[in-house]
Amino acid sequence: MKVVLGLGNPGPRYDSTRHNVGWWVVDRLARDWNMGPFVEEGPSLVGRGQRGDHQVLLLKPLTWMNRSGAALAALRGREGFQPENDLLVVVDDVAIPPGKIRFRPSGSAGGHNGLKSVQAVLGSDQYARLRIGVGARPPGVDLADWVLSTMSPEDEEAVLARLPGLAEAVECWMDEGTEAAMSRFNG
Repeated sequence: MKVVLGLGNPGPRYDSTRHNVGWWVVDRLARDWNMGPFVEEGPSLVGRGQRGDHQVLLLKPLTWMNRSGAALAALRGREGFQPENDLLVVVDDVAIPPGKIRFRPSGSAGGHNGLKSVQAVLGSDQYARLRIGVGARPPGVDLADWVLSTMSPEDEEAVLARLPGLAEAVECWMDEGTEAAMSRFNG
């Protein structure tokens, strides 16, 4: 089983914010893969389906960003689930230009509270990430205010233009691993 966890905040107020691009990606995957509607299960909205040889679980945590790891608690001890091979966390990144992406096989949370929560629940930083660029905060703007604000039309268009190709990128991650996805899709 492959799990794609899109980080974001629940509620319509946050739908169009930089911090919710992880949800945008997971929504697009569900659409492209004809997975049907998400169903609320515990602390997440869950989509289930099949891609090639893989059972796929798409998760959108219904907790606040800083508690996103709760969506993984039920999977942590599940037989056969190995986060280092089976988990991809989709997250916004202010250090990357809007619309650019970076797959990473592991690493620190880099100050991102959603990733900190995931790492706390897993007890490890050994899981893949798909970082989606949302642009750097302007000087003098608080980081929390920046990621919880809507994007400019140009930045939003850059991110939205990238979404159609991400199903292929995530399928590459599922079939060939993070290193292959990095070499083919980072940028």
